[in-house]
Amino acid sequence: MKHQVNMFRAVTILLLSLIFSYFQFSYAQTPEGEPTLKQVLEQPEGKEVTEGEEQKTPAPAKAAKQLGPIDTHDRGVPRTAVAGYFSAVKANDYEKAAEYLDLRNLPRGHTRRDGPTLAHKLKVVLDRALWVDMETLSTEPRGHKDDGLPSYRDFVGHIPLGDRKVEILLQRVPRGDDVYIWKFSSATVREIPRLYDEYGYGELGEKLYLNLPEYKFLTLQLWQWVILLTLLLAAYTIAFIPTYGIGWLLRRKGTDKSLLWARFITGPLRWLIVLAILYQWIDIIHPSMETRALLRAKTITTIIFAWLFIEIVEIIKESWATKLRRIDREHAIVLLRPAATAVKILIIIIATLVWLDNIGYKVSTLIAGLGIGGIAIALAAQKSIENLIGAATLYTAAPVHVGDFCRFGDKVGTVEEIGLRSTRIRTLERTVITIPNADFAAMPLENFADREKIRFNPKLHLRYGTKPDQLKQIIIEIEKYLNEHEKVDEKPNIARFMGFGNYSLELNVLAFVLTTDYLEYLEIAEELNMRILEIVDAAGAELANPAKELFKEKAP
Repeated sequence: MKHQVNMFRAVTILLLSLIFSYFQFSYAQTPEGEPTLKQVLEQPEGKEVTEGEEQKTPAPAKAAKQLGPIDTHDRGVPRTAVAGYFSAVKANDYEKAAEYLDLRNLPRGHTRRDGPTLAHKLKVVLDRALWVDMETLSTEPRGHKDDGLPSYRDFVGHIPLGDRKVEILLQRVPRGDDVYIWKFSSATVREIPRLYDEYGYGELGEKLYLNLPEYKFLTLQLWQWVILLTLLLAAYTIAFIPTYGIGWLLRRKGTDKSLLWARFITGPLRWLIVLAILYQWIDIIHPSMETRALLRAKTITTIIFAWLFIEIVEIIKESWATKLRRIDREHAIVLLRPAATAVKILIIIIATLVWLDNIGYKVSTLIAGLGIGGIAIALAAQKSIENLIGAATLYTAAPVHVGDFCRFGDKVGTVEEIGLRSTRIRTLERTVITIPNADFAAMPLENFADREKIRFNPKLHLRYGTKPDQLKQIIIEIEKYLNEHEKVDEKPNIARFMGFGNYSLELNVLAFVLTTDYLEYLEIAEELNMRILEIVDAAGAELANPAKELFKEKAP
């Protein structure tokens, strides 16, 4: 089972790498001539202008209209003519839209009655192949004067068709009453059938378009939504089968880590596979310029990638927690939650910046501002950051644990709490000392709780009147007692005559009590000391009294 799980993980990493590489190059850059989502959202919509209706064009267009001829369809200048056309097709009024086409020299097999059909086909072609930036169109009655074209023509854009480019032009034509207005040129109109063959909806799209109601939502028409939802169902089915199987096997293992992997595979990874398949099939719905701009924004993709990396953070957190439990450092696990939260917040920030860049906003200025702001925040929160680093040091290096009895600096006490900012110490006087983690981590620490046993090392001072036989008997009896005591380690258990002091014979006792509990040690040490006193008394010796001896020495 372990081998299978590792294999599934390897397959997952491989799939993730392939998917990431695909999304990295698919719709990664905005092709020349195509809009960003920001441009789509900011593009002013063409307004339908009828006789007697208040003009609702932008201020420059209003000024231009006053300079141009009075026209019920607002065709006096190039910009308002194009805006009027777009307004008409948006309202599905192709009879009116045909009024913006120069139908004087139609292609073979077409008549003026085909005007609405040609207007519709032009709309489809422009939607798919040319982004018309309204701000670049002239607001002068005679159009642009420096574009290298005749004064009666204005350039809108060009559309690739095979090995050539078809120019989309506006032309200033007579209305019939000695008034000149702007329309899509007859040369452009003649190219519409060929352009539609290349950029049209195709046989399936045409059938669905003709038989379904005219409805548009999020840049997609109803027939496109029908196809897209069908493709989504198919892509989800393809992605569901392998991810469900792998997830089922991982859930059978039942560990916290395997459950996280199962959630990762059946969650963000599955939807990434779905999106990768959909991007491969997206041309089936014949996306418009607006739709492609929406795709390049990668809103859903960015959300899923952020979700994926957040799940990866959870997996890493659980892996580290397992390792810390294995090496008996469970206290350090408390740091994983805030650390993981900080990383998740960073992922969300990065995802947001990537998304803003995808839709066309310049994030470099924002990033620079965030950098300066980050420096200011870091300087202001310097002490807090130092304390957080100190907490990380205390949790990872673990010189002390909660409940440990230790000496720190010139103080002695029990560690009650290691927080993210400070550490609480309960002293022997039962007072509480709160020390910033940065200071506490820098202190010399003596951890008494790490001792596996506690040293017992009293020093005896015997009177100079003590005879050698008495001294030998005391040493033998003390060592015998220490060796027989169940709470005293086997070694070293020694009692040694160390030498001659100013006022006494010095005897050193060394042993180790088998306990880490200081209170228990005090009880055992008391028992040992009482027995040593009994041994000294049984040998007929006495402990020296330096004060008494000093008084005798100085007496006349």
